[in-house]
Amino acid sequence: MTEPTSIAHSPSPLSDEATALLAPLEAILMVIDRPVTAGELADTFDVPTDLIDDALDFLSAEYRGDHAQRPRGFELRRAAGGWRIYSAAPWAGVVGRFIVGTAQSKLSQAALETLAVVAYRQPVSRSRISHIRGVNVDAVVRTLVARGLIEEVGWTDSGARLYGTTDTFLERMGFESLNDLVPLAPYLPSAEELDDLEETL
Repeated sequence: MTEPTSIAHSPSPLSDEATALLAPLEAILMVIDRPVTAGELADTFDVPTDLIDDALDFLSAEYRGDHAQRPRGFELRRAAGGWRIYSAAPWAGVVGRFIVGTAQSKLSQAALETLAVVAYRQPVSRSRISHIRGVNVDAVVRTLVARGLIEEVGWTDSGARLYGTTDTFLERMGFESLNDLVPLAPYLPSAEELDDLEETL
């Protein structure tokens, strides 16, 4: 009678020290309300940042279904320069249907257009936003500030407030930085050309 063969498991690609960090990292990631950087986590555990990076990369892959794991309903990804757990993209429709009618309502078309102007033209004043959109944007700007998507970032020489996007904006968009913004179509005028046009009109 032959002896049953044991199933060989591939060794973990992580060091023992990184493996020991997996559970406590998950505990932190479950309670944070913003993306957290590897540097912040390294300071918390008093370990090198590359050790944290290895552990986070492992967790991210594991949640995707690598390492012989089933895909999860959540994922760990980079956003706004840090890491955070989000619901997995394939289930966005289900999550969206669940939260319809809650406080997490969608932005209006006017708010989305105003947010786009701020994202691409920042830092930008309310008067400039109004000029570009052709309507008064005071109420919309207040809404975007209240939602934490834009914030005051300075003042013009004439004393007008300047607005720019926030880390919350980057996080909600799934961006690491503003460099992830989709480039404007190449046939559109540049920001400098638009300024020149506005001065001549």
